Order: sequence, then C-alpha cells, then structure tokens
Amino acid sequence: MAGGHVKYRHLSRTSSHRQALLRNLVTDLVRQESIHTTWHKAKEAQRLAEKLITFAKKDNETSRRKAQGILFTPDELMPKLFGPIRERYLDRPGGYTRVLRTMPKNKFDQGDSAILELVDGPKDMRFAITAAAVARDRKLGKEHTDLTRKNVQKVTRFRPEGRDVFEAMVEKVSGLQLNKEELKDKKAKE
Repeated sequence: MAGGHVKYRHLSRTSSHRQALLRNLVTDLVRQESIHTTWHKAKEAQRLAEKLITFAKKDNETSRRKAQGILFTPDELMPKLFGPIRERYLDRPGGYTRVLRTMPKNKFDQGDSAILELVDGPKDMRFAITAAAVARDRKLGKEHTDLTRKNVQKVTRFRPEGRDVFEAMVEKVSGLQLNKEELKDKKAKE
C-alpha cells in the first residue's frame, strides 16, 4: 500500500538492529534519566520508555517480565525502575518523558538533535529553565509572562512538595546569577 500511514519509524535499520538500538536508548534513559540523541530516535525511544514506565506502575509478575525483556541490564536497573521511578509516576496518568529539540553540534552533516528525559526527575531541563526565568523576572522586578506561569504550574503539579522544591531551585539560580555578576565586577576592576 503506497503512501499509507507508517506505524513507526524504521530508522534505516533492520528490525533486529532497530529493536536493539531502542532497547539500548531506553536502558540508558533509565540509568541516566536524560540522553542526547537524534530527534527521530528520541521520538521512537519515547514510545518504548512510556510503555516501560507503565509496566513499572502495574508492578505485577507479567509487567516485570516484559520490563526485563526491554532492559539490557535488568539486574542493575529493575530495582531503580520498580523503586524510585515507579514511586515518582504513580499519580501521573501519562507523559513520563519529554523530548526537547536542540541545535545540532555540526550544522553541515548532523540531523536534528534532541534530549530525551524523564519528567519530574533530577535532570529535568524545563524545571531548571523555568526556575531561571522566574529568578530573572524577580531580579528585574517584572511580572511573569503567561508562558512562565504555565510552565511553573507544569513543573510543580506532579512533583512531591513541588512549590518548595521549585522555590529552592529559584533561590539557587538567583545565587548563581549573583556570583556571576560578582566575578564580572572583579574582572572589570583588574
């Protein structure tokens, strides 16, 4: 059937190579909670990662076996997957991962790059970027934009003690900004 809807991206690989690639990406995602790859690989790995976390939330024998079949190093990562990651997403109905597009390192021969990350984790980019925006607005005495308010709500909604953790991050970012300004003043004096 020419021109029909494709169920998944083939990524210019054979079936076994593609499955191994996606399993490897998802294994690294569980281990590091954030990976940098091409955009197309990230979108396909995101689908598999969402299924894996759904298996972890179910936490029965069947889901454990399916999760074990996806991870390359299950003995190392199953306790993390069925422990802290499961606890983090128990109340979340879906959307456990996020794909952020990034600029390619080399414009001439690299495709679209992306970061695939677990949301509400310690390496959550949107959380850090939103905290920096709030700190900047407070420093300048400006009102927050609608987008900033929406992002604050998104990053604190499912995170336990979200507001307190977010305020701590804003204070940390404010302190870092002050330190940078002190360094600039110090260099200017020299």
